[in-house]
Amino acid sequence: MSEEHTPLTVAQSQLKLACKKLELDSGIHKMLSLPKRSISVSIDIRMDNGTVGVFNGVRVQHWDARGPFKGGIRYSPNVTQDDVIALAMLMTWKCAIADIPFGGAKGGICVDSKKMSKHELERLTRRYVSLIFEYLGPHRDIPAPDMYTDAQTMAWIMDTYSQLKGYSIPESATGKPVEIGGSWGRTEATGRGVIHCVKQAAENNGLKLKNAPIVIQGFGNVGYNAAVAAQEVGAKVIAVSDSTGGIYCQDGLNIPDVLMHKEKTNSVQNIKDCKNITNQELLELQCDVLIPAALENQITCKNVDKIKAKMVAEAANGPTNPDADKVLFEKGICLIPDVLANCGGVTVSYFEWVQNLTREQWPLDKVNRKLEEKMTKAFNDVVGIAEKEESDMRTGALMLGVGRVANAIKTLGLWP
Repeated sequence: MSEEHTPLTVAQSQLKLACKKLELDSGIHKMLSLPKRSISVSIDIRMDNGTVGVFNGVRVQHWDARGPFKGGIRYSPNVTQDDVIALAMLMTWKCAIADIPFGGAKGGICVDSKKMSKHELERLTRRYVSLIFEYLGPHRDIPAPDMYTDAQTMAWIMDTYSQLKGYSIPESATGKPVEIGGSWGRTEATGRGVIHCVKQAAENNGLKLKNAPIVIQGFGNVGYNAAVAAQEVGAKVIAVSDSTGGIYCQDGLNIPDVLMHKEKTNSVQNIKDCKNITNQELLELQCDVLIPAALENQITCKNVDKIKAKMVAEAANGPTNPDADKVLFEKGICLIPDVLANCGGVTVSYFEWVQNLTREQWPLDKVNRKLEEKMTKAFNDVVGIAEKEESDMRTGALMLGVGRVANAIKTLGLWP
């Protein structure tokens, strides 16, 4: 598979491999290779300067055989329909791997949100929801945060949906502020879920996490919370990075101080007693665990031979190129794939949805305990298949996720 392959062709290749391993009917393969529904909208809003802004939006609903569609909404100038289809497909497998009753969806608006005011973003969000309103709902499709969207965005989405229905429906979106029905622990969930997987992998591979050097590419919500969770289990975070570059300190970083510095300067670089490094240098550092938590396609054939980590945990979606996957497996480097490692976010989104449906709010310790239970079971389910198949963990994870969805489709049958 060449490095020019797109996220969609990679996702389709992964599906093909899983279907072949599972010996699935060609009809099921064809069904799963396409989304059930793909909605494209043109979003027109009044900008602060009085002009009209026009933005392209999309919502892709992949498969809902196991439950309502579920997936994030991202605001990025690089949003394309094909990429959103690929992400929706991955969400279907993630929900099935975590064994939660959702199908996969994803949405996005092609926009540089950094150049917009808060009022413009609110108008953009509400207009987008109004255009796809009939396809949303707590038992149909439940949005969540993604790249450059947050709890405030979800509050606008929930409120817009509720206003159009005529009454408050907190379960119509997840990742909301706690004050309006959000779940404790949702913000940290993806990063914490990654570290739960790292703990299990460390136990399986005889790796002690006490003072183990960990490197994290990306210092957004996921990267920061993974760093905090890593330190909670006794590991030592020696390097982090953001879009401006990275920092390295052999003795370990003070993560709260790094966050404070980033909030002041918009960069993690130039911290006293830390060495500035590039993102490429960061990936190639000697460490026990490497956590890519930034962009896709970071570990490729060009740098895979320079990866010195004993373990790679994919907090981002698709950070490892398919060709590099094979090399890491052959080198004996344990790779925890994205569809398993970063499903903590959707797992706690599920908990939030359940709490909203019952009008309850669970304490943080209950959320964290249930998250660890779900992540541990998912990890062990994947390892069981990978060992049986003598395959890498990505193949095991895809077989688990695709297999569960295919079984649901076959059990339901086709209507009419």
